[in-house]
This record gives sequence, structure tokens and C-alpha cells, in this order.
Amino acid sequence: MRVDLSGKTALITGSTQGIGSAIAKGLAAAGARVAINGRGSDGVQAAITRLKQELPDADLVAAHGDVSEEAGAAQVVEAVPDADILVNNLGIFGAQEPLEITDADWRRYFEVNVLAAVRLTRAYLPGMTERGWGRIQYIASDSAIVIPAEMIHYGVSKTALLGVSRGFAKHAAGTGVTVNAVIAGPTHTGGVEDFVYELVGKDLPWDEAQREFMKKHRPQSLLQRLIEPEEIANLVVYLSSTFASATTGAAVRVDGGYVDSIVP
Repeated sequence: MRVDLSGKTALITGSTQGIGSAIAKGLAAAGARVAINGRGSDGVQAAITRLKQELPDADLVAAHGDVSEEAGAAQVVEAVPDADILVNNLGIFGAQEPLEITDADWRRYFEVNVLAAVRLTRAYLPGMTERGWGRIQYIASDSAIVIPAEMIHYGVSKTALLGVSRGFAKHAAGTGVTVNAVIAGPTHTGGVEDFVYELVGKDLPWDEAQREFMKKHRPQSLLQRLIEPEEIANLVVYLSSTFASATTGAAVRVDGGYVDSIVP
């Protein structure tokens, strides 16, 4: 199966590193014009430089701006007025004692993990429906369903994305635009490495720390290892393609078998 996204423009939020960077690379390799997003111009340019070293022919666009704020989102839309593919990847996470999560913490997680995606959907969905083709994806998490006690606020924000995705899919029904959520399992990124060491201690070698984390904190995983960002990106690229034209309103799993069941 060869995915060809030539002629399509894709915007991936939070794409200067981690899962977002892997998604950007995957879409660019499939021929899409890819807009790289991050809060600062320096970080975005550095990410573009790195991707150009791997994919010299990639068509990459700088789209810096903090999309968790209205002004930043407007800045990104000005840089990329139209998109055929929108991947709402931006997200924050962290461990916190449940009763110590403040109102400000809850608001911050909702602003970054949910409202950023909603405001960009509002910006780009009308153009997609007018053109009769589009792909919108929300990077959710297994934590949306199996809420971790150590990060309830994160899990609830990802649960909200499942509802947002399903609702906008219904709004886009019959237009040629598909809207889906991707349920990603625990993924190996720099931020997750810090998170793992925070929970299991910093005196263990990485491979041992990873195994200890999965055994103690994510024992439901059938994969029994962290997922690599490229494995998430592979699914996103497929859902962005014409091959996935009949998949919409779905919560598609790439969680390593972590979630036993999903209740619609």
C-alpha cells in the first residue's frame, strides 16, 4: 500500500518533536506539504532543518504560534490559510496527586489539550467541507479510557477529545471530510522518559526503567514496551489517506493492546 498525499497540505500542532515530529515526517514522506507548528520560531526552524536533512525534497512550512491561545492560533491560520489535513497533536501531561490538582491546573490542561484542537477545527473544517475533502485527527490516549490515578486531569482532557472528535464527525457527515481520534498508548518520547524516571527513580538504566514502569504503572499493556512515535505516525498517515475514506467518527487504537474495551 503506497500512500500518496501529493497536492495536500497538512498542519500538525506541536510538531517540533516527539509524536508530532514523527507524524510530520510520515506525511511529508507521503508527499504532503507539511506545516510545522511550535510556540517559537526558533524551535520550528530547527525542526524543519532536522527534517530537511532526512527528507531533502520535503515541502515544509513554518507555522509558529501557541495554538492554546486565540492570538497564537490566529497567527498559525494566517501562515497556513487552508489545510487539507489537520492533526491536533499538541498536548501536555504530567503526574500530580489527585487532590492537589488546582483549578488553574484543570483549566490549563483543558486549554492546551482540548480547546486548541477545537479552535483549529473551527478554522479549517469549513474550507475542507467546501472543497469536499479533508482529514481531521485528534491524538487522544489510552488514558482517556483507563484514567490513571496519578494524572486524572490529563486523562479527562483526552476523554474530552473523544467526544469532540465524534461530534465534529457528525457535523461533517456526508461532506467527504473524515474526523477521527487516535488512541495512542504509552509512547517513547523525551518527555515520557522524564515521566518514567519520575515514577520509578533515576538510578536505573533506561531499558530497566522502561520495563519497571510498564510492569508497575501500565500492566495492562500487551506490547509490554513503550510505543515508538513512528508507530503512531504510521496510523495517522493511513487515516490521512484516501484508503481511509470510510473511517470517520472512530476512535482508532494504536495502544499496544493496553485498553481492554472501548464503550461508545
